Amino acid sequence: MNTTPTTTARSAFGIGVGLRDGFAEVADGVTLHYVEAGTGPLVLLLHGFPEFWYGWRDQIAPLVQAGYRVVAPDLRGYNLSSKPAEFEDYTADKPAADIAALIRALGSETATVVGHDWGGSIAWTLAMNSPEVVERLVILNAAHPRKLNEGLKSPRQLERSWYFFYFQLMGTPERHAAKDDWKFFARFFRDAQPAYTEDELDLYREAWSQEGAATGMIDYYRAAVRLGSKQKVLTVTAPTLVIWGQQDRFLGAGLAEPHAEDVPNLVAVERLEGASHWVHHDEAERVNELLIEFLATGSVDSTR
Repeated sequence: MNTTPTTTARSAFGIGVGLRDGFAEVADGVTLHYVEAGTGPLVLLLHGFPEFWYGWRDQIAPLVQAGYRVVAPDLRGYNLSSKPAEFEDYTADKPAADIAALIRALGSETATVVGHDWGGSIAWTLAMNSPEVVERLVILNAAHPRKLNEGLKSPRQLERSWYFFYFQLMGTPERHAAKDDWKFFARFFRDAQPAYTEDELDLYREAWSQEGAATGMIDYYRAAVRLGSKQKVLTVTAPTLVIWGQQDRFLGAGLAEPHAEDVPNLVAVERLEGASHWVHHDEAERVNELLIEFLATGSVDSTR
């Protein structure tokens, strides 16, 4: 495994700190693109659907300024990372193994892992499968696998998760997504407050337009529904913080809190009442406070 960082800092994204691009070979035929900034203990930020590393634009600079080395990869199938051709390549254990390999390729033995949406699902899986690399875990609007499986027995949650099943069609979702300047994918952001700007959406459109990206992104859902969860639910031993936007259109609020026996070192479930699924965008300042406090002390002040 190797990393290939670029020497030119990127400033076109308005992040507030200089970014370095890198590429790491994490598996046979799979290379992850990432951006990084800062020095200090390693913090990995794992985006969800339909984002890419840029989904963490509001978190990177504050974490760097707090003294951390921040790395935000594009997950396999997304943007500039490799896009394996078969949907079987997108079961949660495989991108989780990518992230374990990335931590080592970055020259570290452990990291704090922060995941939102699919990135959260991958972070849960990583913490179960490779606990030795996860120092601390932060989950944003991503149900623990056991809670999600339980939730999907509810007609209301099935209704919320309609797109899981639409994405089982082959080819049709990709064609639909690309129509009208990617309007279908952009609609997933409609609850964000403030609304994503056209300049921000243009960066997403560029990422979605990468060859094979739409299929790779959708294949996570194909793998989840067709193959089911082959992941054995193991105990998450890392200290864990859950941050949950209560106005999530896609995941019911009852999915926020994992079972105590599955996550015995759960520090807190911080519910942000006015935030949507895009909690790290809607309540960026509060999310950043929670992240930095948890990283520094292992606890959070829920009274603020």
